Amino acid sequence: MIVDCAIYRDGRRTEGPEDFSDALAEARAAGGFVWIGLHEPSEREFGLVTEEFGLHPLAVEDALKAHQRPKLEVYDDSLFMVLKPVQYEPESDVVTTDEVMVFLGDAFVVTVRHGEGAALRGVRRRLEKDPEILEKGPTAVLYAICDDVVDHYLDVASELQTDLEELEAEVFSPDQGGSRHTASRIYTFKRQILEFRRATVPLMPPLTRLAGLGTAGLAVPFVHQKARPFFRDVNDHLARVNESVEGLDRLVSDILSAHLAQMSVRQNDDMRKISAWAAMAAVPTMIAGIYGMNFDHMPELHWVWSYPAVIVVMAVLEVLLYRTFKRRGWL
Repeated sequence: MIVDCAIYRDGRRTEGPEDFSDALAEARAAGGFVWIGLHEPSEREFGLVTEEFGLHPLAVEDALKAHQRPKLEVYDDSLFMVLKPVQYEPESDVVTTDEVMVFLGDAFVVTVRHGEGAALRGVRRRLEKDPEILEKGPTAVLYAICDDVVDHYLDVASELQTDLEELEAEVFSPDQGGSRHTASRIYTFKRQILEFRRATVPLMPPLTRLAGLGTAGLAVPFVHQKARPFFRDVNDHLARVNESVEGLDRLVSDILSAHLAQMSVRQNDDMRKISAWAAMAAVPTMIAGIYGMNFDHMPELHWVWSYPAVIVVMAVLEVLLYRTFKRRGWL
């Protein structure tokens, strides 16, 4: 559906005609631009926008189907960029991604959202409160959207770091480190980091290009040259996010390895204890087995004190074995 549609002149919002073609013509005549916001539009709704703004059919197909990687594509009449905002629920340790597609032209911006967590209402309001930036045209809208998405990446990375520290403390806790659910939690957390990386890592090349840091620093059509320093700032923030994500991924892998090693050591300790108790049980079993044989000629077989003597010998041997194993840390 169409969420919002407005014409911006000199950084100020004005309500334009309902017809997209008339709105675009009016914006061009006034030296402004029109910004149309769409949320999960149908083919019929988006067909109207496509026809009026001359959007490329391949980009339109991507915008309708969603499930795209972050990218930047340049067509004859417009620029097409895909971003993936990220949401994180600390209670459930779940990372979810939405999608924002931006079509940028000489006098228009069309934003297409997929998902409930990618609202651009806050971005639009902040821009409308800062006419000095908004008067820079469609480039200002693209910068504001990129900046908002990447800034939220920083927040998510910080929340993931906090939860990972809690998970690390749990793994190395003597009470909970051996929980059979710990390995599952670590693996699930690693999957969430992977989902986060799918949103942040592919976005680096498009932002590098917008910042003028790509091959030979070539200019990007429909993007104002003076906006490069702003995109470089966003690019720097994204680089910090990617470094943080890589660090989290390595740390989770190390924690998983440490947990598995910890479990292996505990299993070895258990086996050592079991072996020690089995050795202690073997001594009286051996003595009882020998004296349980039905031979007439056995030492002390018919002695009156044979039974208590054997019991005492068994007890002494058990005490000696127990103290030996205890001293070596096997029990």
